[in-house]
Amino acid sequence: MLRTPVLLLNQNYEPLTILRVKRAITLLVLGKVDLIENVDGILIHSISIAYHVPSVVRLKYYIRLKRKEISLTKKNIIKRDNHQCQYCGKKTGIMTTDHIIPKALNGKDSWENLVCACLECNNKKGNQVPKEAGMRLTRRPKKPNYFTFVLNEFGPPKTKWRPFLFQS
Repeated sequence: MLRTPVLLLNQNYEPLTILRVKRAITLLVLGKVDLIENVDGILIHSISIAYHVPSVVRLKYYIRLKRKEISLTKKNIIKRDNHQCQYCGKKTGIMTTDHIIPKALNGKDSWENLVCACLECNNKKGNQVPKEAGMRLTRRPKKPNYFTFVLNEFGPPKTKWRPFLFQS
């Protein structure tokens, strides 16, 4: 129970990060956060007091954050695409990255030009653009948002988190 994820919001309700229940309760006890949403009907007891298990907490003071950049690596491209081939949709087997516009045709190393691909699709596409190879992308690649990237580590967002997440 103490390892359950909790959404941490800035004072202005902007999502900051995800922490564990244990850390969230510590921040509650220290008076640094307010409880916004809790896990229904579940309490954690200490010797003298019981706490609702938090689901969403908000800082009492505003933190100015410098937005973190996600490094462009093969591992992060595959993570962004949820380990799914962006050509055939397969989720099993060895995944690699593929340049939509190949380097031989002056394709760049960028979030918008790299996708996750299975070995079969990568070999089939070869040194061509997808249209020439008779292939289509399942979705257009884009640079991930830092918070969304962190959120993917925890699977689909909890229902109580949705009002605080700015996702399409």
